[in-house]
Amino acid sequence: QVQLVESGGGLVEAGSSLRLSCAADGWSFNRYAVGWFRQAPGKEREFVAACTWSGQTTDYADSVKGRFTISRDNNKYMVYLEMNNLKPEDTAVYYCAAGGLISRARDGYDFWGQGTQVTVSS
Repeated sequence: QVQLVESGGGLVEAGSSLRLSCAADGWSFNRYAVGWFRQAPGKEREFVAACTWSGQTTDYADSVKGRFTISRDNNKYMVYLEMNNLKPEDTAVYYCAAGGLISRARDGYDFWGQGTQVTVSS
């Protein structure tokens, strides 16, 4: 079992930056790939970014490529999502998730956090 806790969300203006953090509860986290997903009101949860257990391989949704960066610090059991040039359409609850392999699919992840709200005003 891996417990994940997201933080760092908030209300910002368009063009601003935020860094989301995801804290895991133990060493086994370092064996898992990690993904960030988001869910806007009335929409399905969608893939944002993911990285392998080492962080060396990353993947991004087209909508965030070039603006968001996923990274991890396995010494601290932490994963980050650096979000730059935020847009109103980035408004959503952001979730981190851990799974066996890097994937864009929600069912590729076994453990999920509770989410953190990001709101971008125009």
